[in-house]
Amino acid sequence: MNSRQRRGVILLLLSVLCALGAFAGVLAVISDVNSKVGPEVTAYRIAKNVKPYANLNASQFEKISMPKRWLPDTAVTDLRQIQGKIAVTELREGSLLQEDMIVDRPALQEGQQEIAIMIDAATGVAGKITAGATVNIYATFAGEKKGDPAQSRMIVAGARVLDVGKLTPIRDQSGSTGRTGAEAVPISFALSTLDTQRVAYAESFAEHVRLALVAPTTGGAPADQRDRTYTLEKDK
Repeated sequence: MNSRQRRGVILLLLSVLCALGAFAGVLAVISDVNSKVGPEVTAYRIAKNVKPYANLNASQFEKISMPKRWLPDTAVTDLRQIQGKIAVTELREGSLLQEDMIVDRPALQEGQQEIAIMIDAATGVAGKITAGATVNIYATFAGEKKGDPAQSRMIVAGARVLDVGKLTPIRDQSGSTGRTGAEAVPISFALSTLDTQRVAYAESFAEHVRLALVAPTTGGAPADQRDRTYTLEKDK
C-alpha cells in the first residue's frame, strides 16, 4: 500500500468516525428531548363552539395527542366522561376539554316529576332556553263566559328545565304539518306533582303556553301572589 492509498484509508476512517459522532450527537439530542417531553397521551379539543348547558356528544370534540407532562390533571382523556354531562359555560373552539367545564345533566329531586310539553318556537325564548335553565311558565286563557276578559296566568314559577329537544313541525289532528309551517320544541321540566298538574292542564286547555327565562337565583315568583294573574283591565 503506497502513501496515497494510506491517506485515502485514513480519510475514509475519519469520515466514518465523524459520521458516527454526528449520529451519536443526534441520538443524544433526541434522548434529551424525550426525557424533557416524555410520552404522549390522548386528549380532546373542542371542535366547534358549544353553548352553555348544551348536551354533549362526541361529534363536538376532536382527538389530539400531547405530552403527558404538559397535560392538566383535569383534562378529559376518555370521551365516556362526557356521557350524561352538559357544558357549564360556552365551550370555545380550539380549547382543551377539561372536567371543570362540564357537569352532570340536571336530574329529578325527591318529590319531583318530569313532564314534557311542546312549546311553540314563536312563544318561547328563541334559542336561549337550555337544559339547566330556570323559567316561569305562563298560560293565556279565554274568558270563562262570553264577555269575560281573557287572562294571562303564571302557572309555575321557577321551573327547572331538564332537556330541550329538536325543533319539530307542528302536526294537526290529521297528522299533516299544516299550511302555516309552525314549529315547536319539546321541553321537559322537573316539577312538583301540583305544578305538573298545572302544566298538563294548561297544555290541554290554554290558548297559548309561554316561557319566560329568569335568573336562577331569583326563583321567578312574584312578591305578591296576586300578580300571577293578569287582565288588560289592570292597566286601566
